Amino acid sequence: MSALDSLIRLHRWQLDERRRDLAALDALEGKLRQERARLDAEEKSEQAIAAASSEAATAYGAFARHLVERRQRLDQSLASVAEQIEIAREALADAHRDVKRYEIAAANRALAQRKRLERQQQRVMDDIGIETYRRRGG
Repeated sequence: MSALDSLIRLHRWQLDERRRDLAALDALEGKLRQERARLDAEEKSEQAIAAASSEAATAYGAFARHLVERRQRLDQSLASVAEQIEIAREALADAHRDVKRYEIAAANRALAQRKRLERQQQRVMDDIGIETYRRRGG
């Protein structure tokens, strides 16, 4: 295994790691969005209960303050995850470019080696042809 093959293998592993990181962040964002939707549904439910009962209406203020705080924390978390996702996407793109660069270099090296081997084989065939011509008295 050449050094270039080792580099390709290493960078492919790093690319896979970046993909896993991005997938984990996407999953986290999805969970946070679900939590946000659940909070919205809970708020509507509590508003309906508070509208139906005067006793529940008095406690609704404390609930609403707590709900606003939770919503703000969720929004901050969503913003933070969005930034992390953007950074992870850039890292993934960089890793992909690195892998492609090394794969292209390996393909170019293999092509050059194949051409060198073909030229070498052609020289041998030419030498055989010339020697055969000489022996036939040409």
